Amino acid sequence: MRELFEEAAGQPLPDPRESARQSTRTPLRKRFYQEVGVTDAEGSFAIALDGKPIRTPSGRQVVIPARALADAVAAEWAAQGETIDPVTMPLTRIANSVVEGVVDRVELVSDDLAKYFESDLLFYRAGHPEGLVAREAAHWDPVLFWAAETLGAHFILSEGVMHVKQPDEALKAARAALPGDPWSVAALHMVTTLTGSALLALALAHGVRDADQAWAAAHVDEDWNAEQWGVDEEAAARRAARLKDFEAAVTVLTAVKSPAVQGP
Repeated sequence: MRELFEEAAGQPLPDPRESARQSTRTPLRKRFYQEVGVTDAEGSFAIALDGKPIRTPSGRQVVIPARALADAVAAEWAAQGETIDPVTMPLTRIANSVVEGVVDRVELVSDDLAKYFESDLLFYRAGHPEGLVAREAAHWDPVLFWAAETLGAHFILSEGVMHVKQPDEALKAARAALPGDPWSVAALHMVTTLTGSALLALALAHGVRDADQAWAAAHVDEDWNAEQWGVDEEAAARRAARLKDFEAAVTVLTAVKSPAVQGP
């Protein structure tokens, strides 16, 4: 079990796509347990394999704050066959990352997440064709309007890919709207990495966009190109793999959602 967790250790929140690729290059380990259970752990919950709690490489017990989330993590372990495949265990990877690399440095991870506000996907718009311009506006403008009107974060848009320096006031306002608990921060960091937009992640956390809307908004340009030129099967397979990690992050965010991020 220690070796399995070590595959996900290192950086606090590795790119889930790279984690998956690394896992596929590592020989799968045989399942070493029979029973999977969820136990109480001082007001939270732990995953037990044959009665023994899961621990991180540094020896920390993986303690999960919500029963629904603990059940979902336990289900990943229970679903393993003769071998254990970390690629099929995105919730377990998130849990390990939170306990090992986020709990003691929430502010540092939040600061890293907030850097994405400086060059968010939603800022950089196509100049043509008109259909794409309109579609980007339909998916992205409501999030930017919400950030401006509710958070006081007024960002600057640009046509093309030239970097635009965003106002410090807008960056501070968006940073202040991030949740403070490690699980939500970890989930939002993963959503941001997968979508390329911290603003979409923030809108998801505040209930301004649901998971389907956020995922669609993150792929406006990709979907437009697919409609014009056809689907790239290899790209579609990568997107399907990313979607599983995105859904896991949404599961975490929903399960541990704190009052600070409920509603706009």
